[in-house]
Amino acid sequence: MMSLSVFLVSMFTMVELNCENLFDYRHDSLKNDYEYLPGATRHWNQGRYWTKLNNIGRTIIACGRQENGWQVPDLVALCEVENDSVLTDLTRRSLLRNARYDYLVTRSPDLRGIDVALLYSPYSFALLRHYSLGIEPYGNRRPTRDILYASGVVASGDTLHVFVVHAPSRYGGERASRPYRLRVADRLCAAVDSIRRLSPHANIVMAGDFNDYTSDAAIQRIESHQMTDVSRGAKGTHGARGTYRYKGEWGSIDHILASQPLAAMLVDCRINDESFLLEADERYGGVQPKRNYKGLKYHHGYSDHLPLVARFRLDVYQKSTIPY
Repeated sequence: MMSLSVFLVSMFTMVELNCENLFDYRHDSLKNDYEYLPGATRHWNQGRYWTKLNNIGRTIIACGRQENGWQVPDLVALCEVENDSVLTDLTRRSLLRNARYDYLVTRSPDLRGIDVALLYSPYSFALLRHYSLGIEPYGNRRPTRDILYASGVVASGDTLHVFVVHAPSRYGGERASRPYRLRVADRLCAAVDSIRRLSPHANIVMAGDFNDYTSDAAIQRIESHQMTDVSRGAKGTHGARGTYRYKGEWGSIDHILASQPLAAMLVDCRINDESFLLEADERYGGVQPKRNYKGLKYHHGYSDHLPLVARFRLDVYQKSTIPY
């Protein structure tokens, strides 16, 4: 008998998406979610909720398209989801149900009830552990979202450490709000340092809405801890030059950052700007994301953000015994 070592190539796909207010239509007595109730000015109701769920499901499914077919994304980092029941409906009852995702979701002190979540395929990401990282409030700023941490084993047998982030907004101005986002960056850096003390060459990925651009201080601080913004310069194929468009200008405040060992495995990172996610920008020209509302007018859309899709190459080691 002879033993033969074989390396197989496996693709691992991660998606990041800000869902733009994925609320249910029921009141949470502990949260200020009145804006998304049937009697509120937006007239949010059961029908609109299920349309939104299916639209988010369709968006995620489209992110699995590849050159030689389709494969369900392995991980999906979601921002702006309200609660556990929304994730149950998304993964078990929407168009996404056949993907058979499991999920994790935070329970943050955010006043509106906004949380972050991670969908994961249990067939390609064997969950080891997870927990939330809280952020101490800054000055008189309102509480922000927790960071979600999870670790799991991927097909190569390696452990992957995942952080899902929705940093504080720029409300009140970029400069005034910057220290709060830097506080989030420092919390991430401390967590990364803690992982590396036990595993210096750990595979680590961060994904989410950082409310900052690659050149801003918070992202630069994270990159100074040997993390690479693999979404830097990501483009779409239907006109998107960023994940978000404001007053006719494209920009990317959504990011996927990877530790150096994982970044070395990157195949590509793109913005998924399928035509159904876009509409004409009648004021500034070109195209823009087709969002769920225009002002207070229901627009049957998807999100005001476009998803990021990063693909990594995993070398899967297999040992076979061959008779001779």
